[in-house]
Amino acid sequence: MAKFIIEPHFRLQEWVAEERGHFHLEGLDYEFRELIRSTGGAHHKTTGKSGAFQSIEKGREANVTCACHWTVNVAASRGHTKLYADAYSVAPAGIFVPSDSRITTPADLAGVPISVGYQSGSHYATLQALEQYLPADQIELSFEEGMLFRRLELFLSGRSPAVALFGGPYYFAEQLGFRKIIDNTFMIAAMINGDPEPDDVRKYFRALKRAQRDIDLRPDLYTHYYKREFPEHFHAMMDTRRWGPGERIVFEPYDKEAFERSFDWIAKHGIFEPGQMGSGDYEQAVFLAAD
Repeated sequence: MAKFIIEPHFRLQEWVAEERGHFHLEGLDYEFRELIRSTGGAHHKTTGKSGAFQSIEKGREANVTCACHWTVNVAASRGHTKLYADAYSVAPAGIFVPSDSRITTPADLAGVPISVGYQSGSHYATLQALEQYLPADQIELSFEEGMLFRRLELFLSGRSPAVALFGGPYYFAEQLGFRKIIDNTFMIAAMINGDPEPDDVRKYFRALKRAQRDIDLRPDLYTHYYKREFPEHFHAMMDTRRWGPGERIVFEPYDKEAFERSFDWIAKHGIFEPGQMGSGDYEQAVFLAAD
């Protein structure tokens, strides 16, 4: 039987579970691959309309990976993956501007290019946050800067007037004195890739539940792991002792109501072309691994 493949995903939980031996305690036969660091962030240098959904279409190596719940719902509805329905997570996120920017309120972002990832969490979450303040034709999203670390790099160098960030990059921008204009925290869903044994999936998530408790109890012991997920040229500037715990896994069902409400929101906002969202059938989209 093939080993269960685990890959960290811009958060602390997998690193903590590995350090604390939780995967072994659950009896999981696994391989831990540090794919993110090994690429030096190169996988985030895509530009234009290439984001989280497109990476799922290409296929992912780890048996469990994550993306924003909107994109996972569509990807699962189109048969590219399976939505894990027994947990979800919440990622702190925000739209940032330079400290000396003229932008001081969300309304000031009218017509300002905001750097986001195409069909990625920042794309949906930025629309969701700003439509409280601005009509759709005044919200200007820019997809040209690429994925998360590429967007961060261009923003820090002064080449983007505003950017949507989450997780470690969110804390990094905060540490460096950039201003958050509005919070756009969003939900992340897990997806199952390949054909892992349901019992292995259960073991994996039980280990993450142990890790979540460890992080809740002593986040200060684990924020150093953010450096494992950042390209090395950022490391000298990072003081992860000042950062928060980031994405938090919620061990509650992502149920049919949540799925249908988010699916409806995506359709109404025209983020995918008509006919490109798949079946929208929750039962067909989910992977159920509950005991």
